Amino acid sequence: MFDPRLQKLAQIITQYSLDLKPRDVVRIKGSTIALPLLYEIYREALHAGAFVVPRLSDPFFDEILFKEGTAEQLQFVPALLRQEIEYFTKYLDLYSDTNTKQFNHVDSDKMAINNSSSEKEQQLFNQYSAEGRIQWCNVLYPTEGYAQDAGMSLWSFEEFVFSACLVDQPDPVAAWKQVYADQQKITDFLNNSRHIRIVAEGTDLSYRCEGRTWINCAGKQNLPDGEVYTAPIENSVNGHITISYPSIYNGTLVDGIRLTLQDGRIVRATADRGEDFLNSMLDMDVGARYIGECAFGLNYGIRHATGHTLFDEKIGGTMHLAPGWAYPESGGTNESNLHWDLVCDLRNGEVYADEELCYKKGKFLIS
Repeated sequence: MFDPRLQKLAQIITQYSLDLKPRDVVRIKGSTIALPLLYEIYREALHAGAFVVPRLSDPFFDEILFKEGTAEQLQFVPALLRQEIEYFTKYLDLYSDTNTKQFNHVDSDKMAINNSSSEKEQQLFNQYSAEGRIQWCNVLYPTEGYAQDAGMSLWSFEEFVFSACLVDQPDPVAAWKQVYADQQKITDFLNNSRHIRIVAEGTDLSYRCEGRTWINCAGKQNLPDGEVYTAPIENSVNGHITISYPSIYNGTLVDGIRLTLQDGRIVRATADRGEDFLNSMLDMDVGARYIGECAFGLNYGIRHATGHTLFDEKIGGTMHLAPGWAYPESGGTNESNLHWDLVCDLRNGEVYADEELCYKKGKFLIS
């Protein structure tokens, strides 16, 4: 059955997020369950004059590789991957897992080996993105698996997703442009700050950000969106942080995460569930124990955790940090094949910029 909301979402993605132009070469990727949205994106991309390369993915191939592949096979990176980075101008990835716990019992060391194998290709992708040579966008397609993680029915979760993506607005593109304008005030303020300290229950974390660039995210690279982020100075992050929500990374659930950082490095990482997996990811490479991103979630239409980072990191009144690689456009230099966003609730917390209170109870105190 045709769902007009999918057509509207496809129009947001192609006309605003990816801003497709004639002769753009765009790769669109998702699993078979996301085909209804992929069809609409394909149609809208053709109408925009783009050349479209659709790709279908299946997580069972990854599961078989992790369970039965040799070390050499786990580290194999086809030359085609680098060629694609050189070739495509736009990328769209649809998150569409039907089972978000599929890799809970996979050997985490094998997953780390496989993840780290394409580090050079990831660095090239990040470089081209920072230079504006390629543009990418990640979008979540509502599935039963995501709905179950969020504690919702599929129908209710669909409504939640479309609302968070502003599909229900009379003019979604204009609505996202207004989000950008509102967030730019906060971005400008943070770009004039040198030092940030975050205080909340179980959290007292500080870092320097002078010379780094805060980026305004309003629907261009993620849908839904609503955050501002930067890369902290690599050796400046100190203190401890308690992660408020469970996190699913590579299909593995980790809960009750607590991190201690000294001179930028995570020197202690514990979890109530999935601690071995957490540390295996942080030991993936040298850069994995350093912070590549610090950000503030500003989407107050997302009020509770869903179990998926694409939503949870945007919750209005939160901050998140990501161990691993930094986005070059923010000025960060940390390199890793890991980038794992972990969310801390600040709705009862405070933030200080250059030792002055600038944020309280989930909102910035600036005009």
